[in-house]
Amino acid sequence: MKNFSNYNDYSRKENLSFDSKAVHGALGCEPLTGAVSFPIYQTSTFRHPELGQSTGFDYSRLLNPTRQELERTLAILEEGEYGFAFSSGQAANMALFTWLNPGEHVILMDDIYGGTFRIMTTIFGKYGIEYDFIDLSDIDAVKAAVKPNTKMIFIETPSNPLMKVADIAVLADIAHANGAIVAVDNTFLTPYFQKPLTLGADVVIHSATKYLGGHNDIIAGAAVVRDEELAAHFKVQLKSHGNGLAPMDSWLMLRGIKTLHLRMERHNSNAMKVATWLRNHPKVEKVYYVGFEDHKDYDVTCKQTTGFGGMISFAVDSEETVRNILKNTDMIMFAESLGGTETLITYPTTQTHEDTPEDIKERLGITKKFLRISIGIEDPDDIINDLAQAMK
Repeated sequence: MKNFSNYNDYSRKENLSFDSKAVHGALGCEPLTGAVSFPIYQTSTFRHPELGQSTGFDYSRLLNPTRQELERTLAILEEGEYGFAFSSGQAANMALFTWLNPGEHVILMDDIYGGTFRIMTTIFGKYGIEYDFIDLSDIDAVKAAVKPNTKMIFIETPSNPLMKVADIAVLADIAHANGAIVAVDNTFLTPYFQKPLTLGADVVIHSATKYLGGHNDIIAGAAVVRDEELAAHFKVQLKSHGNGLAPMDSWLMLRGIKTLHLRMERHNSNAMKVATWLRNHPKVEKVYYVGFEDHKDYDVTCKQTTGFGGMISFAVDSEETVRNILKNTDMIMFAESLGGTETLITYPTTQTHEDTPEDIKERLGITKKFLRISIGIEDPDDIINDLAQAMK
């Protein structure tokens, strides 16, 4: 029996651009048959040649060829060494936070995605993990929040949903000086626009359901690291929790990644046009978008990214306007996700941040007049026209 579990990664060749790496993946094709579309290995177990020998694959909970190809591809694109594909973004976060021991402390963004807020407050807090939610764009606030037992800074940048920007390199220096690691949720920008590991982060996390998959047809998560100790941690999480991504979903994500660079460029250009239009609409009070030059962290964005992404949040003049938008948009869909080819609009206060306490949401500005929109790859004028007619 042939063994391709240790074949060299084709796309690690330094002369290949990100675009080519995304298209060709890790191996370039399946080496046993030459299949250009990497096969779906829909099997739970693998035959051993003889006692003491293995093809490199034993049981799909531990390792599956389709998932391995995806994991290697993720590592290549994020410029890491080890990739891990999980059954959801929340599963990836659960695996990450088990790095912490009871009595240790983690600092997180104050307007962090509600699901991550829930994981920390209702699950890990119960097991003795200490936490603080801080505006990570405020470096002095971060320094003041660091404790002797701080072991992790968890960054969302841009943050969900207020589009705050954290300086990854500066926060990594602060963390490492205190013996802590830095994890960055890179869901909004993907490795096409932002590579946290090259800026000093130790772990990159994704809700791969979003831009990496890109087509609203899978639930998936991802983690990428460079360090062997962290890699061993994630490997045992997959092995023990059984939360690895299934072969079919791994294949769908591999297919989605092939067009990541093309989609991100269109998301980016569309979002700039829509954000500018929203800013000039009389019923819109404020637009949260990292691509505006007057965004307070615009210089940080330009320093650490190569694009602004497709995410916009905005506050309108009344709850009635919110209801009109959510009811009357035609092409734009009122749905709880982001990062797909279709434009989706979300009401964070009852959807993504439903478990965040009301007083915290009010203080942050996630009010009943606040909306988040994930700009798709449709014609941008159609997106604008749909919003315009819904707000009449």
